[in-house]
Amino acid sequence: MRIGLVCPYQWDVPGGVQYHVRDLAETLRGMGHHVEILTPAVREESLPPDATFAGRTVPVPYNGSMASMQFGPVSAARVRRWLREGNFDVVHVHEPASPSVSLLVCMIAKGPIVATFHAATTRSKWLAAVGPMARPWLERISGRIAVSDFARRVQVEHLDGDAVIIPNGVHVEAFTHGPSLPGFARGRDGPTIGFLGRYDEPRKGLPVLLEAMRTVVRQHPGARLLIAGRGDAADLRELVGDDLRPHVTLLGELSEPDKAAFLRSVDVYCAPNLLGESFGVVLIEALAAGAPIVASDLDAFARVLEDGAAGVLVRRGDPGALGRALCALLADPDRRAELSEGGPRAAAAYDWAVLARRILAVYETVVPPDGTVVTAGEDDDFPAVPPARRQARTSPRRWAPR
Repeated sequence: MRIGLVCPYQWDVPGGVQYHVRDLAETLRGMGHHVEILTPAVREESLPPDATFAGRTVPVPYNGSMASMQFGPVSAARVRRWLREGNFDVVHVHEPASPSVSLLVCMIAKGPIVATFHAATTRSKWLAAVGPMARPWLERISGRIAVSDFARRVQVEHLDGDAVIIPNGVHVEAFTHGPSLPGFARGRDGPTIGFLGRYDEPRKGLPVLLEAMRTVVRQHPGARLLIAGRGDAADLRELVGDDLRPHVTLLGELSEPDKAAFLRSVDVYCAPNLLGESFGVVLIEALAAGAPIVASDLDAFARVLEDGAAGVLVRRGDPGALGRALCALLADPDRRAELSEGGPRAAAAYDWAVLARRILAVYETVVPPDGTVVTAGEDDDFPAVPPARRQARTSPRRWAPR
C-alpha cells in the first residue's frame, strides 16, 4: 500500500505528534508498505529522505501549547504537488482541526483520507470559531482515529463526528533493554527521581514537583531529581532555589537512545502534569523501561496506569500529596520492584507492531476496491470556502474495522 502521512508540526522540533508520525512510518515500512511524509520544518535539510518539506510555520497558541499555523497559496501548491506525485492509496493526516498543513490536505485532497486526532482540549476557542466553517472539509475524512477517549471528545463536541480509539505507540523493546545513563544507575547512589518534558511549559507541572522535592529531601537527604528536556536553563535555576540546587541535575534535551537510558536509570519517574494531556506517551516509555511511576491523576494518565495498578496516582497540582507519594514509594523497595517488573507487560499493548496493524485495518476500510488513488483538487489560486451545510450530519461509522 502507498501511504502518505501528514505531520502538522515542525519536524525538527521535538513533540509527541512528530514522534508518532515518525514511528508509525518506520513501522509501516518494516511491514512492507511504501510511506512518504509531508511536514513543515525549521530547516528543510533536517528532514529524512522520505519526507517532503511543506514550508515553515507561524506559532500560535493551541491546546495549552504552541501549534504551527500554515496557510496560503505557496503551502497549497506544495500540497498539490505532493499529492499528485505520491499516487497514494490513502492519505493519513494528523491533528487536522488545527490551522495547519493537515487541514490544507483535507481541503485539497480527493480520495481516501484518514485522520488521527491527538489533542484533548474539548473547549477550544479555535474550534469554536472555525469549526462550522471547517466542518465541510473535515467531513471529507473517511476514517477517523483518536489517540484517547479525551481526544475523541473533540470529534463529538466540535465536529459532529466520532472516531475509533487507537492509542499512541512505543517501540517497547527499545526501552526495555539497554544501558543506563553514564553516572546514574537505578538502585545505586541514593534515590533518583526523573522528570522529562518542556520544563518551562506550565502545564507540565515542574514547579509542583520542585515543591514536592523539598518534602522528599527532608526524608531522603540523598535524593536527586534529574530533569531532562527543553527550556530556559536560567529560569529553571531561579525556580529551583538555593536549597534544592544540590539535589537537582539538569540534563538538557536527550537523544532517543539517551532518553531510554534515562528512564532505565531512575528509581522513580514522576509526571506532575496539570492539564492538556490526551494520552501520555512518556508514561508508556517509562513502563517499558521498568521505571516505577508517580503521576498526576489526569484521566488520560489514569487510563495508561490502569487506575493505579501500574503506577501511583496523586491529586494534580498538590505538592504535598506528590511529596508524600514519592517518599512512600522510595521507602518501599518491594512496591518499586513490583511496579518495575510489571511495567513492560503493561506497555506491551502499546507496542507499534500491535497498533500499526489496527491502523492498517482502518486504511483497508476506506481504500476503494477499484484501486483509485488520492489526487489533488482543481488548480485554484487557493481552496475556496465550501458552502455551509444546512444541517450537520452525524458521521457514519464506516471507518470502524469489524
